[in-house]
Amino acid sequence: MQIRRLPVETGSAAWNELLEPAAPAVSLASDIVADYLIIGAGFAGLAAARRLTQLDTNARIVVLDALRVGEGAAGRNSGFMIDLPHELSSADYATTLENDRRQIALNRKAIAFSCEACAEYKLSPEVFDECGKYNGAAAEKAHNHNIEYARHLDELGESYRILGADEMRALTGSRFYKSGLFTPGTVLIQPAGFVRGLAHGMSNRISLFENSPVTRLERANGNWLAKTNAGSVLARKVIIATNGHIESFGHFKRQVFHVMLYASMTRALSEHEDAATGEKKWGITPSDPAATTLRKFSGYGGTRIITRNRMSYVPSLSISDNHLNSIAKHHQAAFSKRYPELDHVEQEHVWSGRLCLSRNSAPAFGQLEEGLYAACCQNGLGTTKGTLAGIAAAEFACEGETELVRDMLEQGVPTKLPPAPLDTIGANAFMRWAEFKARREM
Repeated sequence: MQIRRLPVETGSAAWNELLEPAAPAVSLASDIVADYLIIGAGFAGLAAARRLTQLDTNARIVVLDALRVGEGAAGRNSGFMIDLPHELSSADYATTLENDRRQIALNRKAIAFSCEACAEYKLSPEVFDECGKYNGAAAEKAHNHNIEYARHLDELGESYRILGADEMRALTGSRFYKSGLFTPGTVLIQPAGFVRGLAHGMSNRISLFENSPVTRLERANGNWLAKTNAGSVLARKVIIATNGHIESFGHFKRQVFHVMLYASMTRALSEHEDAATGEKKWGITPSDPAATTLRKFSGYGGTRIITRNRMSYVPSLSISDNHLNSIAKHHQAAFSKRYPELDHVEQEHVWSGRLCLSRNSAPAFGQLEEGLYAACCQNGLGTTKGTLAGIAAAEFACEGETELVRDMLEQGVPTKLPPAPLDTIGANAFMRWAEFKARREM
């Protein structure tokens, strides 16, 4: 496998820039041998590494990442580790009761695994905050989505709380939201701090090489040989944890959608601006999945607000700076709609982040060839589903078909996409239509 397409990020790695500078990167510069090689140091790759340290205590584990930990897609996440159903193709995130019960159990397994890691590695509560989240609604249609979702939660036996306009204003300081739905099981993470914390916490058990993109992966005498520009790793087993870039390794071609999401982060708010935006921290996902996500956080880098909206189908996996700058105007407009009195607050950072979806919501998971495993395509919930896929891939590589592996395999494989350019035309038309219908919530 000759890997010709490497990760290209556009815009600030804002979460990472708020942290203390990391120690200088160590890149692979020699030929080494390992029991397990993990390609990708995001949610899936680091979860796989941690699970392997638990299952095979004497194993030599190597992790390669094309960038610095915290600068790639995981560090560009908005940081919602959600336990409840969050199906982006659904009008209100829900699917069937049977499927949602299964997914809730799996999501909570991933969250518990992450919680244990944070406790073991002594990560700050600012990095992993078990505070829940809100579905925000500005118009009647979105409010009805919340009510429908609440009924579904009743059937599932899950707890929630409905908030009125006054409560939402007290929470956010904004008159924009007419109602909200609070669910307590979501964890809000500082995504760059989280992945950097995991990597540092395992530093005595794994060998991590950053700025070391794999350029070739091939069979070699029953093992796998991964080559970089300056070295190589010969490993018995390999886990590819690169999300949508699994296609770059020759697998799941024309089976996954590459969607680009966009976010902006304000400068640090003044004391007055902080007071005008409600409580110290909160996270709001839109009742309509196509609308605007908003999050306020305090800690690293001061108190700030993140605005995320707009999406594009981007098969090339990269966008231009000009396109990103045009999207930033939508973020400023969305922020100003919610806080017209804070229209002067500029967006200090803007960035894009990659999302990988399949038509049938199945993961790109499993054993691809002897000794080669995939933990990819998280279908819009990379924090939990990526973590889960990493855990399962490690178990598959080390122990075979465990209960979790069977749960993952039962979800099937991604179905084929329509032929180009119909896929691009159809996907972007669908997204524009979804955003148009959700325009009151943007």
